[in-house]
Amino acid sequence: MSHQTAPRRPLPLRAEVRRQLRRRRTRLSFGFLVVLPLLLVGAFALGSDDSEGGTSFVDLAQVGPANLAVFAMFASAGFLLVVLVALFAGDAVPSEASWSTLRYLLAAPVPRGRLLRVKLTVALATTLAALVLLPAWSMLVGLVAYGTEAYQGPTGEQLTWAETGLRLAVAVGYLFVSLLFVSSLAVLIGVLTDAPLGAVGGAVLITIVSNILDTISPLGRLREALPTHEQFAWAEALQRDVEWSGMASGALWSVGYSVVLLTAAFVLFQRKDVLS
Repeated sequence: MSHQTAPRRPLPLRAEVRRQLRRRRTRLSFGFLVVLPLLLVGAFALGSDDSEGGTSFVDLAQVGPANLAVFAMFASAGFLLVVLVALFAGDAVPSEASWSTLRYLLAAPVPRGRLLRVKLTVALATTLAALVLLPAWSMLVGLVAYGTEAYQGPTGEQLTWAETGLRLAVAVGYLFVSLLFVSSLAVLIGVLTDAPLGAVGGAVLITIVSNILDTISPLGRLREALPTHEQFAWAEALQRDVEWSGMASGALWSVGYSVVLLTAAFVLFQRKDVLS
């Protein structure tokens, strides 16, 4: 029994959680998510409110707390959340290598597969925490700033508070699944480089390229295979009648890409030379 538990002791999950939470980048990331809704409320207060019968998330952001939360998600999904997710996942392995601690972790001994699984698990947990924090905190800020009005959609649909809570949970869940691609890509690049910013920047750059390709209409249905094609499909969960097709397609493509990328990451990490 001692031989079965010994490899686990040098890198317990809670130790990696503490390591992640102590990193300045993680604290700054969550700090910015806390500040963002406050900045949005301030920006709306400084701007002119000349929209009536709004037709977009921007126009309706001041209707109530739920609308502010939805707008914060809409404004963040395309770039900010991508950067944060890439940071949580891409920084894990290269930071150990750049600090020259990776070789000591593996010599502890910690099996390479376990090390990568622990770091991936903590990165995904941190991502989920960030995705929950943004709408939840935005709702609290909106509650103080805009009252208790329930969610109102761009096409005039209104949801009860119970429906809003459930729909936002679906939206957050889909965002988490759709961003698995970014996490997996950052992990893969992270096992190939000793530069944390290289892993983060590489994942963000490839995601941006995917977004650019998605705007090229001559590609036709080929765009459906792009990992970011359905990145805003979570908004369909906020309609009166939920449309599941976009979210189902986006989730399948994201999971498919993630399986391939993570498989490659684990295989390459098993063969990685950590002594050079």
